[in-house]
Amino acid sequence: MIATHSLKRWYVIHKWSSLICTAFLLLICLTGLPLVFRDEIDRWLQPHHYVQLPADTPQVSLDRLATASHRLYPNELIASMFADDDEPQIHVWMVPSFAQMRAQPKTMHFIRFDARTGAILETSKTAAEQPKTFIDIMLALHTDLFVDLPGELFLGVMALLFVLAIVSGVVLYGPFMKKLEFGTVRTDRSSRLKWLDLHNLLGIVVMTWTLVVGATGVMNELSTPLFALWQQTDVKSLLGSYKGATAPAQLALPSAQAALQTASRAVPGMTVTSAVYPGNPYGSPYHYLFWAKGSSTLTSRLLTPILVDARSGKLSAVVRMPWYLRTLEVSRPLHFGDYGGLPLKILWALLDLITIGILISGLYLWIARRNTQSARLNRIVAKHLGDRTQHARVLP
Repeated sequence: MIATHSLKRWYVIHKWSSLICTAFLLLICLTGLPLVFRDEIDRWLQPHHYVQLPADTPQVSLDRLATASHRLYPNELIASMFADDDEPQIHVWMVPSFAQMRAQPKTMHFIRFDARTGAILETSKTAAEQPKTFIDIMLALHTDLFVDLPGELFLGVMALLFVLAIVSGVVLYGPFMKKLEFGTVRTDRSSRLKWLDLHNLLGIVVMTWTLVVGATGVMNELSTPLFALWQQTDVKSLLGSYKGATAPAQLALPSAQAALQTASRAVPGMTVTSAVYPGNPYGSPYHYLFWAKGSSTLTSRLLTPILVDARSGKLSAVVRMPWYLRTLEVSRPLHFGDYGGLPLKILWALLDLITIGILISGLYLWIARRNTQSARLNRIVAKHLGDRTQHARVLP
């Protein structure tokens, strides 16, 4: 049994952790709704059309795409290539220079190729010139409030407070609801009591989901510093033996297609989805960096980096990701519910709507309690003033 003073302490924790994060959690929940369906929304707003080819048509050589990209932009460098999971397309990202990319990442732009024919489907403007799409705006509000790392860390703190509010709410639920049957909503009592019962019921029903989404939200907001930590520790140590070496100029690099095949042989049963070129600030100065994923529901969310030497074209290493980045990778699909198809996305959206109801009802309860306390104080003051007036009248 929890002592009374402990209950009071947990109540204060629940009240203030909830109040501090409520406005931002409402924003995160509201922007999270369209993000759950972002793939469907993107396909609806920007439908892509492809020539009909047999399903087993092989993917075009990366060397062919590299040649076409350099022909189109002869004074620029290829930063990376990305093969889409869902559509037969490959994006080739280009930059004026890696120094410029490091100073201003928004100078990047892409060429979209048909992954089977090598035909150019689209050439984009730089990220700085492109208008923000609806999903871009929702994602920025959801992840960093348009202020990059400070916004990510701030929302991470809000998500942490949300987790604290959930835990404290679970602690309070038993003692406060022990005299009532589970699911009771006292509709015959005051409006505030009815909302309190509804708030408690919804909160306990979706408690596991909100705890998972809140905890994975904290992890996602820490992605930037966690990857920076990995680069400054494991990656730096791994590349230590290459210190002082220089990679060839991009046009003199070994075959990207041969490097892809080398990487694929190193991770049998996995699919290589992207290639980061040597010199890219998000890769290695001395290697092609390939990212591969597994084929199962779980392993398809776990990425494995493979390094292929940019001078010899030979395999350098299959890098084992540290536990904290593995945790981050698993947390992303759990957060957005995008690993089980449309039915799971619909479930995630419904749970999100319930969470919005919990947040609004909690805000209402706080306002109603303050109004009740204010009214009670006004009655006490009015009674006190009335007593003084009555007393003054009977004085000689």
